[in-house]
Amino acid sequence: MGLKTDAGRAVKLAKNILASRRAQRRLTAKLAEQPPLEPHRFRIGVYFADGKVNLYQLRQWYAPLVELAKTHPVLVLSRASGAALQLLDESPLPVAYVRRVADLERVIHQQDLHVVFYVNQNAKNFQMMRYGRRWHVFINHGESDKMYMTTNQFKAYDYALIAGDAARARLDRVLWDYDFDKRAIPIGRPQADHYLDGTELPYTPDEREVVLYAPTWEGDRGAAAYGSIASHGVHLVRALLATGRHRVIYRPHPRSGVLDPAYAAANREIIDELRQANAEDATAQHVYDDGPTLGWQLAAADVAIVDISAMVYDRLAAGKPLLITRPVNPAAQVDTSGYLQACEWLAAETGERMLARVDEVAHDEGALERLGYWVERYFGDTTPGATTERFHAAVDHLLAEWERFAALHADDPVDDDEGEADDDELEATA
Repeated sequence: MGLKTDAGRAVKLAKNILASRRAQRRLTAKLAEQPPLEPHRFRIGVYFADGKVNLYQLRQWYAPLVELAKTHPVLVLSRASGAALQLLDESPLPVAYVRRVADLERVIHQQDLHVVFYVNQNAKNFQMMRYGRRWHVFINHGESDKMYMTTNQFKAYDYALIAGDAARARLDRVLWDYDFDKRAIPIGRPQADHYLDGTELPYTPDEREVVLYAPTWEGDRGAAAYGSIASHGVHLVRALLATGRHRVIYRPHPRSGVLDPAYAAANREIIDELRQANAEDATAQHVYDDGPTLGWQLAAADVAIVDISAMVYDRLAAGKPLLITRPVNPAAQVDTSGYLQACEWLAAETGERMLARVDEVAHDEGALERLGYWVERYFGDTTPGATTERFHAAVDHLLAEWERFAALHADDPVDDDEGEADDDELEATA
């Protein structure tokens, strides 16, 4: 058994090496086609050290960052070849590939970055955070009540841009000796201002009720086992398809099934069910959505069904009917101190009973009124444009603080040129 496991690992490593080298060759060719970055143009950077499998974390910031770039140009710093390849194809923002620390240092000094944003907690963030004389700012990749949202890693950053009162209260329960008034800046959810920007719906609106089912992945441990595809998904989607009065938008997490074969099989079954339903009725126009853009789904759906994840709060920001699947794993940690204490739950039951529950919440005016309180608590003023204004004001504040500190410490020695011998040849390409 041990030899078989070792052999499997060796094969996987060999495949990763080959994939890395192929990606590196393609990337080298693509980079040769790119014009050089204009020196000293960018004061705002977005640091992304992950591979392309986690690009969803960065994609949700595209629209707000493009809007910000109209005033303050923004540069994406990508560390992994696979992600860099994808970003060069799709990113609406300029991209710098900085695989080695030496590459990172070169871009830093050429661009004089004052503010660096981080969308996740990748360990390689610390290779960027070693550089002083700039603000390192955690902006996260979503708002939720998952345990990830209360990590002590918040303290590693100079500032964090948080959604609102609920986020602050959540952190206040966990973090000791953290200066919330200075370091946690509430901005709401600027993505919500762009949910329908230039989007052409992949179906023709009609009398059908549109149901968004957007489950998360299975999780890597019991405490984070929030995924519902295997427990709820197949029976739920099958029941919705059978009514003839619903249109399903199915948007699974991109990591669905990476650890659990049964979860992957359930995911494939749902996709097959949607394909079959469309083949039998061309007017149904059910949607399997694995595209890079998140926003139109949240705004267009009449009712949404999501797992405990950032999708709860992305939808909450839209202020429309919402159900959350109740995890079947008893070890799953559910924080009921926030919205989850009053949300509309969907238990894993028969398809017919889950369908009845969906219909109940979709047409319950009282549920929608109760939702309003939580929208305000999590995001503050959600009037169109208000959260974008707060985001820009936060950036202006950080840049003004940079100028103030730069003036105070203009005569201090600079030690940013101390290199690191941590440039691994192999890197994440997935």
